[in-house]
Amino acid sequence: MPNPRMISWPVPEPEVPPTAHPALAEASTAAVAAFRAAREKLDRDELAEDVGIGADGTATTRLDMLVETAISEVIQRRRVNLLSEEIGTIDNGSATTLVIDPVDGTANAVAGVPLSAFAGAVVRDGVLTEALTCWLETGRCWHAIAGQPTPFRTTGRRALDGAAVSLLRPHSRHRDGWLRVADRAARIRILSTTCLEAALVAEGSTDAFADAGSDTHRIVDLAAAMVIAPAAGGAVLDAHGRRLEIDTDLGRRWSGVVAATPELAEQLADTIRG
Repeated sequence: MPNPRMISWPVPEPEVPPTAHPALAEASTAAVAAFRAAREKLDRDELAEDVGIGADGTATTRLDMLVETAISEVIQRRRVNLLSEEIGTIDNGSATTLVIDPVDGTANAVAGVPLSAFAGAVVRDGVLTEALTCWLETGRCWHAIAGQPTPFRTTGRRALDGAAVSLLRPHSRHRDGWLRVADRAARIRILSTTCLEAALVAEGSTDAFADAGSDTHRIVDLAAAMVIAPAAGGAVLDAHGRRLEIDTDLGRRWSGVVAATPELAEQLADTIRG
């Protein structure tokens, strides 16, 4: 008898463009293959089981571990460096580092909600040069190279009033900022997947995404957006005005804002701060 706790949502091959950095492309396909294999063999409870504590200080699920292990094998073959949510840092002495969120939206993924993503960015000598976000349940990928235009564009919206905004869930100590945004926006969504929501801003499917002041984001959550959104006409910043920078200390946190335009990003940040 089939196990009703298994997830039947298919996991197709990612549509990785041929122009993607070879190490980033290989890491993404390895991540998707490991994600698919895990979903085929393990049920929801097994996928969601906590098996340790990641480098960011949060619990690591079995799904996270399996996908990140596959990525680390690519890193060792390619001899590039890695900064990732669970493992932390692997230093192979390379000038190239991949900053990766192996499974963004883990809670969605282990529950069978088809809203999760692989996201990675290439850092060359400390500078973000390229990024790739892959929607795990559909194969759709967003790729951008810093300073080059993309085939997708943001909505171009400049005003918060009447905008469609995705938000992280409201946190008790930061509820006022969340409600201020909700009062001005025309539509609020909570999808629980930062990297995918940032890609949807770049795609023009929604106007903005934000953490309303709770300092939930690590740099691995935002690195891909920091390339993809600006390349599509958007902007990424911290709601509290702090500089977003690549740092191996995964204890550092930000309240990321990803918006269709710099003007909308600033309005969102101002509204969050009150």
